[in-house]
Amino acid sequence: MASIDDDGWFDSGRAAVRPDWIDYNGHMNVGYYVVAFDQATEALCAHLGIGEAYRRQTDALDLRRRGAPVTYDREVLEAAPLAFRTRIVDHDGKRLHLLHRMFHAGEAGYLAATNELMCLHVDLAQRRAAPFPEVALLRIQRTRRCGTPGLGADGRRRQRRSAYAAGDRRRACRIS
Repeated sequence: MASIDDDGWFDSGRAAVRPDWIDYNGHMNVGYYVVAFDQATEALCAHLGIGEAYRRQTDALDLRRRGAPVTYDREVLEAAPLAFRTRIVDHDGKRLHLLHRMFHAGEAGYLAATNELMCLHVDLAQRRAAPFPEVALLRIQRTRRCGTPGLGADGRRRQRRSAYAAGDRRRACRIS
């Protein structure tokens, strides 16, 4: 069973279910799950150096989402606290394959939904895929290694005993 504290997942933010996200059935409307997951994507992008500030500086480069299937595992109600965890499943020089988890962050702590994304780094002037900047690619690689169970920040296999110590993983996965 998925847990908010599972090892190898990037903490991609928190939110609360807003009143305007609630439908006539009293729970979060399906469309707002994507809005909430988009906030988690933005948190990861900022961490990787390809967030809003990057897009404002480059003016011609952006990260586009291609496909975004969502699973709806359990409902969340108005004002429910949410927590997001993200894993970079795979990547290449122009693409990111992400998996987000949304948890009820209160006492219940259950998995509410998941979202899988394929993101493409695009040169808006050319309207074509473009390589990530080198610094961003290095951050992507390091973040992915930190999210791969059994691998350290240096990409080497770790012993199970010490690989998942919370303090060690936080230091190993910190991006300067």
